[in-house]
Amino acid sequence: MAVAAVAIRSAFPTTAAAAAAPALRPAFLGVARAAASSRRRRILLPAWPVAAMSSSSSSSAAAAHKAGAWYAVPDLSLRDHRFAVPLDHSSPSPSAPTITVFAREVVAAGKEDLPLPYLLFLQGGPGFESPRPTEASGWMKKACEEYRVVLLDQRGTGLSTPLTTSSLSQITSAAEQVEYLKHFRADSIVKDAEFIRLHLVPDAKPWTVLGQSYGGFCAVTYLSFAPEGLKSVLLTGGLPPLGSACTADTVYRACFKQVQQQNEKYYARYPQDIQVIHELVRYLNESEGGGVSLPSGGRLTPKMLQCLGLSGLGSGGGFERLHYLFERVWDPILVPGAKKTISYYFLKEFERWLGFDQNPLYALLHESIYCQGSPSKWSAHKIGSECESLFDPIKAIKEGRPVYFTGEMVFPCIFDEIHALRPLKETAHMLAHKEDWPPLYDVNVLNNNKVPVAAAVYYEDMYVNFNIAKETASQIAGIRLWITNEYMHSGIRDGGSHVFDHLMGLLNGKKPLF
Repeated sequence: MAVAAVAIRSAFPTTAAAAAAPALRPAFLGVARAAASSRRRRILLPAWPVAAMSSSSSSSAAAAHKAGAWYAVPDLSLRDHRFAVPLDHSSPSPSAPTITVFAREVVAAGKEDLPLPYLLFLQGGPGFESPRPTEASGWMKKACEEYRVVLLDQRGTGLSTPLTTSSLSQITSAAEQVEYLKHFRADSIVKDAEFIRLHLVPDAKPWTVLGQSYGGFCAVTYLSFAPEGLKSVLLTGGLPPLGSACTADTVYRACFKQVQQQNEKYYARYPQDIQVIHELVRYLNESEGGGVSLPSGGRLTPKMLQCLGLSGLGSGGGFERLHYLFERVWDPILVPGAKKTISYYFLKEFERWLGFDQNPLYALLHESIYCQGSPSKWSAHKIGSECESLFDPIKAIKEGRPVYFTGEMVFPCIFDEIHALRPLKETAHMLAHKEDWPPLYDVNVLNNNKVPVAAAVYYEDMYVNFNIAKETASQIAGIRLWITNEYMHSGIRDGGSHVFDHLMGLLNGKKPLF
């Protein structure tokens, strides 16, 4: 049963008042003023994208932005956009390296030519592309009633110069890979978004941003360094920790506790799985080398098995899918006396569940999303050692306890046990010890925020800790919170249009304050 939804609000201008306010300068263009006030550590986007927009020559703008023709899926019209943006926004010279950033424009069928306001969707991650619409459904159907939705493939994902294990192999040294990858965090994603807004939105008007999970982290970076580009912000399970230096240790200490609770709930629902998983862990531990080979060439070990909790414990329907996966763990004995083996089905599904090999940015940059001027030093592994007795799978079997799965954590072992990630092991190690990460948030700006913000905070969120989210919300002036346990972290996906509609109600005054 859901707890009563709670709406929390500080004063901010109404949407109507914000619309009546004087037009603000294009985002990131106050270079001189920001440079003169270095104490605020503002991230600066050079003025060259705007110059391209205002130049009498249309050739530079045409080169920077290419739009495709409209096409259709049921009840939606779509159009593809590709933008040539600097790899490093701080070095925008014509000879500097560029990458392609892809965005898909989505409108309700028949509304292609209407002057609709724009809504930018920022996907969770890091390292995952935006949704691929197949029909009008869920939150997107609701959003397209009033908005022109822009689905951004964040740099390095989808069609935005995707960084895969194969494409990264073109960069032959780990040090060079680190230099390249440092440009793929939220600060660069926000600069890409501003570049797109200035090229795509008529008169470069501010747009609304919807950020899910890590997309919400990016939206808070947006609020910190380019609020002029924002009309309003919606956050779903996406309020990041704002502490200085690296906040990863704080995040993982809180998350391990929530993961423990999710494990307890899982085994309360499926107590029969305790013995199934005991038998599987014992089999893996007693196999040669402490594991078995995976179809792609990696290894399934007891510790890798625990990583199934990443997808199975924290999203809607995850418990059920995890249970049904373990139903198929063993091959049947077709011939009397045949050796017991793990089924190919299970091994293949295990690889599909993790997906680190297809989206290596998630594994490489996951802990860096918490870093500002300080390294993570394999934080999840470090904090996990503090509760090792609870999460040690072999000890759990010996003591007759359930084997606990882990959650949203990236451990060094995956760069040994996942075949496609092995060439990136040194790069991952260097990223974990990188110290000079630039700032991602400006608390002073957030304390004085004027952009209307509404956020869904999930009470039992395994990925974004509830207490940390509340603390962050207290630093964002004017934010309105919807606190609920009706949904898990995947509420925007699982709840149809309800989550989106509720947050819009908070912004437009249809939902009362208390």
